[in-house]
Amino acid sequence: MRVLILTWEYPPHVVGGLGQHVMELSPALARQGVEVYVVTPAWAGGDPEEHHGNLHVYRVMPPDGPFADIHESAEQANVRMGDVAKDIQAQTGNFDLVHVHDWLGAFAGERLKHDDKVPLLATIHATEMGRNHGYLHTDLQQSIHSVEWWLTYEAWRVICCSKFMAEEVQRYFQTPANKIDIIPNGVDAARFERWQGVDLTAFRDRFALPDERLVFNVGRVVYEKGIHVLLDAVPLVLAEFPSAKFVIAGTGGMLGELRHRSEEQGLSNKVLFTGFVSDDDRDKLLAVADCVVFPSLYEPFGIVALEAMASHAPVVASDVGGLAEVVKHGETGVTVYPGDANSLAWGILHTLREPAWARQRADAAYKMVVEQYNWDHIAAQTIAVYERIVRERVQADW
Repeated sequence: MRVLILTWEYPPHVVGGLGQHVMELSPALARQGVEVYVVTPAWAGGDPEEHHGNLHVYRVMPPDGPFADIHESAEQANVRMGDVAKDIQAQTGNFDLVHVHDWLGAFAGERLKHDDKVPLLATIHATEMGRNHGYLHTDLQQSIHSVEWWLTYEAWRVICCSKFMAEEVQRYFQTPANKIDIIPNGVDAARFERWQGVDLTAFRDRFALPDERLVFNVGRVVYEKGIHVLLDAVPLVLAEFPSAKFVIAGTGGMLGELRHRSEEQGLSNKVLFTGFVSDDDRDKLLAVADCVVFPSLYEPFGIVALEAMASHAPVVASDVGGLAEVVKHGETGVTVYPGDANSLAWGILHTLREPAWARQRADAAYKMVVEQYNWDHIAAQTIAVYERIVRERVQADW
């Protein structure tokens, strides 16, 4: 089976969960015999072509700007992505299907679908309506929403990473429930297991004093990730557990504002905003953390929660979206009310005060991740969707 994957993110350009998902899924599909062709803009450089067995990666030169907005940038980049996909097809043969990840590859995907009568599969990782809590405030948001609707309409089938996202897609795009497959994100536990048993004391000392309990958050520093709620919870935690130290890793539009707020509140010695951290440093921080916190207001899935669980770290997460499907209160973590600093502080304090219970939950979470959320298992589920589409395409009068 020959599959074309169109994605806005692929290493070395990985911004969020979408890029992480495609980076892990593509080689897992290739290991199971799918001939995978990934076409992506070369936003962060990288070799124009890479070939590793059944996995072929083509990084397309991004279009010249400036652009009015991300919508215009995506349209122009998709012209080049579509051209490269056409060239690959001419040289190597037709694709059995085109797999588009989110709206940013929809233009090239729709072009190939109609030019070559090849079925289109869409994975929706998040929606513009969801990110904006059910409202569209600007023309750009409306434009993105329209492309998302168009992609789900044009797609033969739609994959969502959680029941929450499936319900959102049905609600916002009127996508029939029987057109949607739910396949979760995954995690490569081996990447995190390598730090188990390694002495990371010197590394930890860079972020917290030996007698401080390290509370860690990692992700994009944007409104929907709820870092402002975590900052509001910090004084509440410190009032009862003064030995806590908060380390917040990541970049985003709210980073400067939150750093300023932290300084104004006199929390600079207890809250460290690291900015960008390397993958290795992020993984080591997960390994040494006494509590990992995800206070999201909107989270279609939350792949970082799986990464924390794969690191044997105790997790506290908002009871929202896809996080609520992964983090089971009292079993694989502690869940708290979204947007509620008091509830978040309670979850953190409970985890820090009861390390034995926290360890039991972390052990159960690790077992769940290894058994249910490994990429080979997720790739097999994805291949089952591919095979269904190919069977139905053969029977369709198109």
